[in-house]
Amino acid sequence: MTDKEQDTGAATAATRSGFVALIGATNAGKSTLVNHLVGAKVSIVSHKVQTTRAIIRGIAIHDNTQIVFMDTPGIFKPRRRLDRAMVTTAWGGAKDADLIMLLIDSERGLKGDAETILDGLKDVPQPKILVLNKIDRVRPEDLLKLAAAANEAVPFERTFMISALTGSGCRDLMDYLAAALPEGPWYYPEDQISDLPMRQLAAEITREKLFLRLHQELPYASHVETEKWEERKDGSVRIEQVIYVERDSQKKIALGKGGEAIKAISTAARKEISEILEQPVHLFLFVKVREHWGDDPERFREMGLDFPK
Repeated sequence: MTDKEQDTGAATAATRSGFVALIGATNAGKSTLVNHLVGAKVSIVSHKVQTTRAIIRGIAIHDNTQIVFMDTPGIFKPRRRLDRAMVTTAWGGAKDADLIMLLIDSERGLKGDAETILDGLKDVPQPKILVLNKIDRVRPEDLLKLAAAANEAVPFERTFMISALTGSGCRDLMDYLAAALPEGPWYYPEDQISDLPMRQLAAEITREKLFLRLHQELPYASHVETEKWEERKDGSVRIEQVIYVERDSQKKIALGKGGEAIKAISTAARKEISEILEQPVHLFLFVKVREHWGDDPERFREMGLDFPK
């Protein structure tokens, strides 16, 4: 076969595409894994549980396959309206996917929420694969026992053992997903890595920096919205964002003594947003108190969540 014939064969190879829902308990490493598989940051990561609130789609190309990863909120026992909306969204994302990927923290095993998720998966018809994360922290014999117990509860198509942080095992996972998804045209342009609008991604980045800076002090009830986005003639962009909290005491924490905390959050967020946009960014953050924002339908719509009754 000539080089030209080889090129033609590659160009006409059937394309594949599909949606892979990544589900798991909170802090199992879903967002870290999606970012690694996509090869760029599309989902925020922090030590705070339930960081991901809505479905975030990260888009990867592997061989001739476009894989759309659906990073869903962590599944846990809901206590508030926002919790219920997140858990409902996670299960809804799973049921809309071509394939479901359950990520389990190998250190935590099948305790608590992971066991509940396995029970819920029994009634989901889509093909499912099991991915054990953080394998570098667990003995091989314990990993085998964990894999056996999970497969006994749910019939998984395949089991993969990986480290989302280092990328170990991720190549084999991508090879499998690329072959498992159905033939069909790609859903997104080749150079697109997420379906998240830049205004929302910028708000997510600021929320991440807020959590990283204040995760031990600021309660879970905080939310960031991008209110203004102005492209300027000098090639820079001016962004105004509002951090919503529920009480004055939380506003003081977000601002910090002499504005120290908000300045640090703004600097870190501005730097990362600028790197993603590849243009200078002028970021202005404001903190506003909105009591019971967790019961406000408008805030849910802004986050991409359905408002539960």
